[in-house]
Amino acid sequence: MKFSQTLYEKVKDIWDQTHQHPFVVGMGTGDLPVEIFIRYMKQDYVFLIDYAKLFALGAVKARDMETMAAFAKILHETLHGEMDLHRQYAAKFGITHQELEETAPQPINLAYTRYMLNVAQTGSLEELISSLLPCMWSYWEIGKMLEETYPGSSEHPLYGEWVRMYSSNEFGGLASWLIDLLDKLTEGKPERELAILEEHFLTTSRFEYMFWDMVYEGGDWPV
Repeated sequence: MKFSQTLYEKVKDIWDQTHQHPFVVGMGTGDLPVEIFIRYMKQDYVFLIDYAKLFALGAVKARDMETMAAFAKILHETLHGEMDLHRQYAAKFGITHQELEETAPQPINLAYTRYMLNVAQTGSLEELISSLLPCMWSYWEIGKMLEETYPGSSEHPLYGEWVRMYSSNEFGGLASWLIDLLDKLTEGKPERELAILEEHFLTTSRFEYMFWDMVYEGGDWPV
């Protein structure tokens, strides 16, 4: 069994719960309140500012030019694809670019990105990938699930663009490249090293669920 499949099986219960989260289901049915989506969009935008740095660090840690170029491509797509989608949504709601970038991250958001950045800066390339992969991989899974489970969700006037981006072959191709790279890098690794990667993957999968919960419930600093 490939290492990525082992990881998938380890977090399947968490991802299944994520797929059933009322925020995710609400995008599929079209019933998600707009104000909750706006909160998500702003928090996810500042999340992506830090998430993009992970791909820059991936290029730094890459061991060959091909891998370096691939990380640079994902960095570009994040900055000018995913984040453009958020800027377009913001414009619909009269939110400026400056307002987006000055959004204060909520506690779970801050903890999540700081965890990944710490792993990326202090760990190996394999550790970096294992910590950032649940976000890309699970978004691809969610996009496909929404398109398949809720017919017409990709054409919804507000949430359809989100579904189309994350269910697309282009986004899936980027996630698949990272999955394949991690499988390649972990071939022949001893169990003690694989266990560290599994822990990163499990931790950030949990953070992914907590992020959806945070934006749905509006969880902010208690005082």
